[in-house]
Amino acid sequence: MADQPPLLVLASGSATRRALLEAAGIAVSVQPADVDEAALRDAMVAADEGVSHESVARVLAEEKAKAVSALKPDALVIGADQVLSFEGRLFEKPKSVDEAHAHLMTLRGRTHALHSAVALATQGAVVWQDTRTARLTMREFSGAALDEYLARAGEAVLTSVGAYQIEGPAVQLFEDVEGDHTTILGLPLLPLLKELRRREVLTS
Repeated sequence: MADQPPLLVLASGSATRRALLEAAGIAVSVQPADVDEAALRDAMVAADEGVSHESVARVLAEEKAKAVSALKPDALVIGADQVLSFEGRLFEKPKSVDEAHAHLMTLRGRTHALHSAVALATQGAVVWQDTRTARLTMREFSGAALDEYLARAGEAVLTSVGAYQIEGPAVQLFEDVEGDHTTILGLPLLPLLKELRRREVLTS
């Protein structure tokens, strides 16, 4: 009998990432990683103010994958992370609707980057990773349009680094998008699927 593929575990509590995988026909169990993302990010920036924001996303994804893989060594663990980069600044998830308002006003009429990384780990070690970037340009929306969006989205704006989920009403805030949709959602799916086929976890 052929060897069974390893159990796939998603090291994230993100409903969006799980939905992306399940929509692609990939069954995963979920175990969010116990990783202090803010401390890791801050340590990287403190060690090197010029650190690339792509590498911050990559390290966070790898650390999540490793943390859960150490607990489930026989599984193939998927770690993912996303950072928003704008004019040399890393944005964090807003802590309040007022802060979300300020973030969106800063991004209005400008282009920002979303760096999304995905990593695979087994037996406590990273065995593969990929990082992709999407570039999004917000339109010069009015204050009234922003207030309408924030009222409609509610506290959901606190759950993402950009204070938006582009798959929802926030799409009205945008003028142009360059990049893969799954990268924007925080899990570059096509490179992950390619690697899972290479590992014979999925049928090639």
